[in-house]
Amino acid sequence: MTAPISKVSSFNAQRALDLAHETFDTEAAAIQGLKSRIGQGFTQAVEVILGLEGRVVVMGMGKSGHVGRKIAATLASTGTPAMFVHPGEASHGDLGMVTPSDMVLMISNSGESQEVAAILPVLKRLGVPLVAMTGNGRSTMAMHANLWIDTAVSKEACPLNLAPTASTTAQLAMGDALAVALLDARGFRAEDFARSHPGGALGRKLLTHVSDVMRSGDAVPRVLPEASFSELMREMSSKGLGATAVVSEAGAVVGIFTDGDLRRLVEQGTDLRGKTAAEVMHTSPCTISAHALAVDAADLMEARRITSVLVLDEAGHLCGAVNSNDLMRAKVI
Repeated sequence: MTAPISKVSSFNAQRALDLAHETFDTEAAAIQGLKSRIGQGFTQAVEVILGLEGRVVVMGMGKSGHVGRKIAATLASTGTPAMFVHPGEASHGDLGMVTPSDMVLMISNSGESQEVAAILPVLKRLGVPLVAMTGNGRSTMAMHANLWIDTAVSKEACPLNLAPTASTTAQLAMGDALAVALLDARGFRAEDFARSHPGGALGRKLLTHVSDVMRSGDAVPRVLPEASFSELMREMSSKGLGATAVVSEAGAVVGIFTDGDLRRLVEQGTDLRGKTAAEVMHTSPCTISAHALAVDAADLMEARRITSVLVLDEAGHLCGAVNSNDLMRAKVI
């Protein structure tokens, strides 16, 4: 029967802080140590991955497996198709996920993971490139791999030098280094990153266009230049935009009238009863293309200190309108 874990009799706050500092120092040293040893194995792995027609299949057991899942996710989100396959499950059918066009990235500090070693013969027969990310260049995994990436550490941060701490940090950093090298080699852009993160703030900013959030059709307030002031006000009030476009018969924008324009005219004591839209409109309205990014509309509003923008189609005709509330509802701002 397993003995119960002893209860903590006392707590030394300074001891806890000292261990935290030592952990940071040990793990920082582990990462720094990688810099002096990284070389041909790393660059050749990048070249192999760039030439793949399939995916990078990441494998690892225990803590290395958790790191492997993160590495696979990072690769996938930065332009390199990747997936994680659990080595234990691979022996029971999941090995069928690996195809001859893939590459296998095996992660283990010791390089002697039994579960990975058990499937090495099958992977070799399949003919897939094997890259071992281990701390032991003479291990079973390293010796059977096509390429070896050295992630050795001098010691773990654990005071007992047992729990995977510095070693998993080194693995994680090496995986990030691979992802960064690959995304740079692929010419990966912020727009590409956004496509794999459509639910995030960056995705909304880089994938949401004005046409996705604008008001269109009858929801866009518009009047002809000869419309009376009362007609103009009814149109502006009914559509709730705080402004109305003034357009020609062909749909070309010739001006705009806003709540701010109304306030200024009233403050000046202007008699508005006999005025037409053409007489009170502002003749240089801010406009934006329907194909522009919604974030560009937000930047335009901020720069001009306005709350709404008219949207034009490719022919330069009015096709919509967008205001700051529309952008906030879309979580662009």
